Amino acid sequence: MRVLRRAAAMVALLVGAVGVQVIQGGAAQAALPTAAVALGDSFISGEGAGDYQPVVDTSGTAQGFPGWSAANSNAYFCHRSANASFFKASLPGIQDRFNLSCSGGRPSDIANASSARPNGRSVASQLDQLRAVAQTHDIDVVLIGLGSNNSQFTFGDVATLCANRFIADAWTGWWEFWAYLGGDVPQEPCTVSDLASDAEVAAATTETTAALRQILDTLAQVDADGVHQVVLQNYTNPLPLDVAPQYRDEDNRTDTRDKFRDLGAERYAAGCPIHRASLAPGHVFSQNLGNLVRNAYNTLAAERPAANLRVLDVQKAFDGARLCENPGSPGNALATPVRVQESPNGNVVNSLSGWDKIRVQKAANTCVTYFQTCQEAWHPNAAGHVVLGQCLTGALTAAPRTVVTCARNTNGTLTIS
Repeated sequence: MRVLRRAAAMVALLVGAVGVQVIQGGAAQAALPTAAVALGDSFISGEGAGDYQPVVDTSGTAQGFPGWSAANSNAYFCHRSANASFFKASLPGIQDRFNLSCSGGRPSDIANASSARPNGRSVASQLDQLRAVAQTHDIDVVLIGLGSNNSQFTFGDVATLCANRFIADAWTGWWEFWAYLGGDVPQEPCTVSDLASDAEVAAATTETTAALRQILDTLAQVDADGVHQVVLQNYTNPLPLDVAPQYRDEDNRTDTRDKFRDLGAERYAAGCPIHRASLAPGHVFSQNLGNLVRNAYNTLAAERPAANLRVLDVQKAFDGARLCENPGSPGNALATPVRVQESPNGNVVNSLSGWDKIRVQKAANTCVTYFQTCQEAWHPNAAGHVVLGQCLTGALTAAPRTVVTCARNTNGTLTIS
């Protein structure tokens, strides 16, 4: 018996030394390296943070920057950034990280190739990409940001709608509006119903919940040990509830007057070309996105009480540092300003001062035709992603709870609660 015990001890030492796991049936395999995976849309991919990495398309080709005039469907424009919050977070015990999210990602892109829908990018479904990671790694952490783009509305469309209304109002007089444009270009501030109706939010919630359910089902099937933390992150508004006083009027013209080009140019330069009256509806939209994520969580948590699942609420993470919230914007903000190009050549326009409406319209059309030229607008910048990375660290290290809130204090520190 002593000899048998000594032999068993020797086997145990060898197993520990070479990192071998004993699995059912007596077979053994090398322990897989641990991994964290990011899934979802632009707020996770790193949109706005720069240093975008090549992205493998559906043919297996790594796509680097294809040029400004390339089709926006190119896989590169998933804009997976090395500066994304996912890479800035402290993740103890994680050996490798895989960013599988894609700017513009929708719930349908979870189980289907993005290219299967209009305006989708040429990347495989995020579940197929997740399965590939699981073949070589033990997935321990999953960050998901999903819901701002769906079949009902998209963040990009909402942002474009409100910015375009402001620009049209600033550069086009009422008589030009009716005489030359036929009155068919909206110029009034955005309302809550313009952005997303209650019915649209409800439909988007159902759609997002179904996609999240597919992710959890797939993780249960492919994760090596079946143990993983899943964090559902919501969204933060890049704009304040009101702009700083210096951005409210110019030459005695406010954005409630007819044609206010100097004010329009000033707000564009500061990164917030939008009516003041549109700001509050924009925050209602952000709150609705937060409720969307929270309600999806509640449904899934009720279905899977044993799941290690939590919400990371970052709606207050940029408090006091949003675009135009303080003088000196956009340099002191945590979000990217709206920027356009006159043609798809990489020359970013930082000032519209002195421009006429024809030139402004040309730049706006470039954004529509070549969306990548203005794709970064109103997303977290590199500094913003650092903050969101700190929020993620806090969410993963906090005591188990339903919702972890990450809020920015007036001195720039964060409170995780």
